[in-house]
Amino acid sequence: MNAILDKEPVKRAEKSLKIFDEKLKVICLEQSARTAQDAATALGCKVGAIVKSLLFKAGDRFILGLVAGDNRCSLNKLKKILNEKDVSMASPEDVKENTGYTIGGVSPVGHLNECDIYVDKSLERFSDIFGAAGHPNAVFKINYNDLLKMTKGKVEDIVE
Repeated sequence: MNAILDKEPVKRAEKSLKIFDEKLKVICLEQSARTAQDAATALGCKVGAIVKSLLFKAGDRFILGLVAGDNRCSLNKLKKILNEKDVSMASPEDVKENTGYTIGGVSPVGHLNECDIYVDKSLERFSDIFGAAGHPNAVFKINYNDLLKMTKGKVEDIVE
């Protein structure tokens, strides 16, 4: 179980969490939290309290959308916000190359390359929200305002 905490991506996510707030910690789950539903089941919370970290390719740059687990990110809204004609989900290779994480474990923090971050306002419904911490079995708990501060995310209406 603790082998998860020794993995480089988890250590990188944890380091970013600790830099922001010493009290934040990585929680290891017995079962995978690869999907928002899996994570909610494992944590006993509503699926909307799970933060999905979704990487998008917008023209020649990448942006991260932090979306409530019960919402879908809208490519059309992203196109308008970014003023880009071409916005699509990043490929698994691009996700790994830019964030240093694999899909299912992409953390909102600790990316290899900086990118603009947009946050789904509906996450503020919950007192506690959970984001991935570099591995499908690793998460962390945070509140909405701290998530915004930690990620320097811009709050936008990015969901369908």
